[in-house]
Amino acid sequence: MYYKQRSICLFRDYGEFGLITDNRNFGYRHTKNFKNDIGDKIVSQSGAIFLSVLGRKPQTIDELAQKISNQFSGVDIETIKNDARDFYCMLEKDGFIVSGNTLQECNEKDKRLSYKLIDVTESEIDNLSTDLHSEKSTQDYFEEYFKGKPQLTNLHIEITSKCNERCLHCYIPHENKFWDISPDVFYNILKQCKEMRVLHITLSGGEPLLHKQFCDFLRKCREYDFSVNVLSNLTLLNDEIIAEMKENYLLGVQTSLYSMNPNIHDEITQVKGSFEKTKNAILKLIENDIPLQISCPIMKQNKNSYKDVVNWANEHKINVVDDFIILARYNHTTDNLRCRLSIDEAEEMIINSISNDKKYFEIMESEVEQKKKSTLDDIVCKVCYSSVCITEMGNVYPCAGWQDYVLGNIKEKPLKEIWDNSDKVQYLRELRKKDFPKCIQCSEKEFCTMCLVRNANENPLGDPLIVNEFFCDVAKLNKRLFLDWKKNQTNFQNSL
Repeated sequence: MYYKQRSICLFRDYGEFGLITDNRNFGYRHTKNFKNDIGDKIVSQSGAIFLSVLGRKPQTIDELAQKISNQFSGVDIETIKNDARDFYCMLEKDGFIVSGNTLQECNEKDKRLSYKLIDVTESEIDNLSTDLHSEKSTQDYFEEYFKGKPQLTNLHIEITSKCNERCLHCYIPHENKFWDISPDVFYNILKQCKEMRVLHITLSGGEPLLHKQFCDFLRKCREYDFSVNVLSNLTLLNDEIIAEMKENYLLGVQTSLYSMNPNIHDEITQVKGSFEKTKNAILKLIENDIPLQISCPIMKQNKNSYKDVVNWANEHKINVVDDFIILARYNHTTDNLRCRLSIDEAEEMIINSISNDKKYFEIMESEVEQKKKSTLDDIVCKVCYSSVCITEMGNVYPCAGWQDYVLGNIKEKPLKEIWDNSDKVQYLRELRKKDFPKCIQCSEKEFCTMCLVRNANENPLGDPLIVNEFFCDVAKLNKRLFLDWKKNQTNFQNSL
């Protein structure tokens, strides 16, 4: 019998325990297709040894048992074989590994997601569990095991600030876009990430495909077994890049499509012909079964046509995200906010979303109930708890949009030292809801999601503690629409 780890799963050995997880938290699923969700699983120290010998190529139980025996002196090989079979059988049942009587059969079971698959029906979706494993989430387990010490699991690397588009709403000032990360710095970052057991790497820019070493960077991420997300406008996509993307089953791509009207899309990117290039590249990725998500920021320019993007994405089984959240530029200039919807326009957009999503308010109600359980000592934002961002010059930031708040520089200090000891990191981790007295008293606090970078970028002095009034107005709008929905629900129930 042959066994191998599924190609959509990652394994990390923490010494006293091991973690195996699928790529659902980092990759992109096709529209309405939840069949490939597996989850996270924590295994014991001995289980981690059994997992560590598995790879992405099939091996016989004899080969695996021999490797395991090197870690267990004094245990006979037949006992190891039997224990390994039982352990691998459990992992296969959970969906993390595959087996086969032949090498070919084992490989054939390790299927990649395909856009040719038929979507599950609405009834199947309703019956599917959102948590296939009842164990603690990875982050909860880490918090408990490491006694609250944050563990870096996601790193965002901006490999270039150069961009071949000039999007109206971009939070990076265009005059600052002219540097590439050096290969030596990039490879050093990846090496440190491997040592810190990071799971996921996001590559972005600027436009990352402008970097001459882009394919080499992807290849090294694959060699280190990272899940990878590429944020790109795709206008420079070519066969060489596609070939390397196909090699990594843990890779996903996110691109922005603003309208199915070429003139509107090109008006936003300020590059004529960009729509056709991006749309054709999306179709090329679908043809090659590369997981993809479309982002469609809603602004004044496309508020009447963004729904065409959503419909087009659904027709092609692509996950699509649309919202009206636009950040001010990180240097605190706000010219790009002229694109942002007014509150009245945002209300119209939300009402449109409600008409297309029967569970819109049910999801909001669940979130409201969760927020009611929060305390004054709860954290405000999860920046620096599981992720940070590094730019092409080596500066480390809390997140991609917050680039005037430098935590350290990777060329001067190791990433682990910045993560563990930076004063600015500690400051952000110590912030609690009680540090926002205005929010504590607010009657809309359950309808608001605090975001420090929204506050900082829009404040002339970059102060993250000064609450952004626009999002206060959004919270008021959400509460009003939600209460109207609840009232209608009650009236309907009373009429029965």
